[in-house]
Amino acid sequence: MITLTEISNDISLLDNDKVVEIEHLDFYYSNNNIKKQTLFDINLTLKKGEVLIMKGPSGSGKTTLLTLMGALRTASHGSLKVFGKQLIHANNNLLIQTRRNIGYIFQAHNLLKSLTARQNVQMSIELHSQYSPKEAKEKSIEMLTAVGLGDRVDYYPDNLSGGQKQRVAIARALVSHPKLVLADEPTAALDSKSGRDVVEIMQKLAKEQGCTILIVTHDDRILDVAERIIELEDGHLI
Repeated sequence: MITLTEISNDISLLDNDKVVEIEHLDFYYSNNNIKKQTLFDINLTLKKGEVLIMKGPSGSGKTTLLTLMGALRTASHGSLKVFGKQLIHANNNLLIQTRRNIGYIFQAHNLLKSLTARQNVQMSIELHSQYSPKEAKEKSIEMLTAVGLGDRVDYYPDNLSGGQKQRVAIARALVSHPKLVLADEPTAALDSKSGRDVVEIMQKLAKEQGCTILIVTHDDRILDVAERIIELEDGHLI
């Protein structure tokens, strides 16, 4: 089994274990010189090891907030610290460094069809140069086994079910032991049982690794996995 100490990350958490600290965050979309505000005065803290669910109607700003936390886009108003580092006006090097400590799981699993399950997972760990190709392969197989796909490591995505593809996506997100996992509608395309299975696997493995999980969802069937539920409405945290 992979242990947390096997991968050392470049970014250290603060002593108070606040993984994400957001204060008075506003976000504006710009389109054809027209600015539209989509997030308003967001204040939110995510602590090490907790599982949170973020709810809200379509268009409320959930994915926008998720991508800001994930350093996939930038804001210019307020304060957004991830792993103790300020991402407002951050340079590209800091954004890249931050992303390397985050695992992403999306509704569209985004697996490469030309690669096997193992190769898809291995791509993630190869970002960490301290591992040889042999070690990266071994860890990828171990993680796929942990999500129940030990007999599917050489299968291509087209030969996997929807739930199995999401398990591969979970393995890919967690194999490098991220400090933060961001999941955007991970169960939306799955039936009830498959959705429950993938969320419980994600929760179990992430808890074993001591990382924080934030799940954006409309799926009321999985609300019980969260220690906290937050809600966005029209860009406001309520």
